[in-house]
Amino acid sequence: MNGRWIEGNDFRLLENGEEFFPRVFACIADAQQEVVLETFILFEDKVGMALHQALISAARRGVQVDVTVDGFGSPDLSEGFIRSLTEAGVRIHVFDPGKRLLGWRINVLRRMHRKIVVVDRKIAFVGGINYSADHLGDYGPEAKQDYSVEIRGPLVAEIHRFTHTALALGQRHERARQWWRRRSQLRASPEQQPHEGSAAAMLVVRDNGQHTSDIERQYRIAIRSARRRVVIANAYFFPGYRFIKELRRAARRGVDVRLILQGQPDMPIVKTVATMLYHQMLAAGVRIYEYCERPLHGKVALMDDEWSTVGSSNLDPLSLSLNLEANVIIRDRGFNQHLYQRLEHIMLHSCKQIERKDLRPVGAWELARSSIAYHFARLYPGWATWLPRHVPRLAPALAERLQPLYANKGGEE
Repeated sequence: MNGRWIEGNDFRLLENGEEFFPRVFACIADAQQEVVLETFILFEDKVGMALHQALISAARRGVQVDVTVDGFGSPDLSEGFIRSLTEAGVRIHVFDPGKRLLGWRINVLRRMHRKIVVVDRKIAFVGGINYSADHLGDYGPEAKQDYSVEIRGPLVAEIHRFTHTALALGQRHERARQWWRRRSQLRASPEQQPHEGSAAAMLVVRDNGQHTSDIERQYRIAIRSARRRVVIANAYFFPGYRFIKELRRAARRGVDVRLILQGQPDMPIVKTVATMLYHQMLAAGVRIYEYCERPLHGKVALMDDEWSTVGSSNLDPLSLSLNLEANVIIRDRGFNQHLYQRLEHIMLHSCKQIERKDLRPVGAWELARSSIAYHFARLYPGWATWLPRHVPRLAPALAERLQPLYANKGGEE
């Protein structure tokens, strides 16, 4: 699946919840056969309740609805919220609910961080936006800046097949697995789907099985090939050594390399690492912009005039080595140009460009601390593969109350 270019797609960039939520909810309202939805976060706020009603309405009119949430990202869904969905016919799956010790979840790594929706095998959405009110501007200063894409065309069949494979591998009994196999044989392949546009694209996922570094590798290939520009907007940026080396090499050969990063990181280590990272990047000619208007949650990038990516993957150890992630990579001049215009707008109006003169002198202790944190962060993606890999669980949302949890042997595929 990973690395397969599929022609004939159409992409629409959706910026923030104001553009994303109405489109998703409208497509669910128009669904005739099926809705498959995966998300890291689902909260019982005004956005979560709007999704709740849309899913219930779809299920009541006979649409098959499957929803997968992450047990860490969505830990507090009430029994009433879940029961009303299941009573309407929505099938809710919790990824790795895990056992708790004194009320605390022990295992917090290897999360299901994807954000995917597929409707009627005709329309798909992939990106970084969760179902929570903090993706809307009226949430206030903490409202997040983020992106998703609406997809039409043959790639939708590939995304549909991926989501069903994830569900199928979570079935415990052989009878269920055989049922899913029979169902999968009826699904359309990309070759059978009509073309909707001119964009070539691929779905690239990161798991803890056969695709442990595919997203990072696609980034590095594109950076290595870049001849004119590289623009990366990412919420958590401290990737591995090889990634950083490719960026510095690109800048030194004359590529216009720009990073849009968080101006007010919500984790102290991010700022600590930045002390070391900024000096290295600026010395190589990389331009750094700190997004200061509100929290940056986006995970998008573009290279030269055709290559773009939108997805759920940050460029940090969790996303690159532990989480289950999904990005789409798009080869299309029109989409690339539109994304560049949107990123250029925030660089001009919502960011502070960091200059070498802005970096204050660093004392010996701070330099040592930043150096340790920086090297730990950049090497951690390699070290993380040595950590024990738990077998994640994919369980019906009420299973913790009604029956024992069962293992999902393929949950990381």
